Amino acid sequence: MFASMIFQIGGLPSALGSPLVMMVVVMGIFYVMLILPQQRQRKKLQEMLGALKTGDKVITNGGIYGTINGIDGDTVILKIAEQVKIRIARSAITQVETAEDAK
Repeated sequence: MFASMIFQIGGLPSALGSPLVMMVVVMGIFYVMLILPQQRQRKKLQEMLGALKTGDKVITNGGIYGTINGIDGDTVILKIAEQVKIRIARSAITQVETAEDAK
């Protein structure tokens, strides 16, 4: 009896019970929890790839450690041993090593 009076007095509980409002709330939560962090991560990766320069120590998505020997557009020449150089796609680089990582 008391619960039915609450729903009749205030319009707020009935508005939150609407399936359309609940769907909008769930979509908002998905955007904040999933899409926004992914966009930030993608932007950070694009900035890192744009700032690559010769001499940077990098790690590829295949787990290859090397030093950038040259950059040619979308490809990078990576020195992985004294006499071994490979050409990889710039997008294959996942991170640039810092001085602490190299130790």
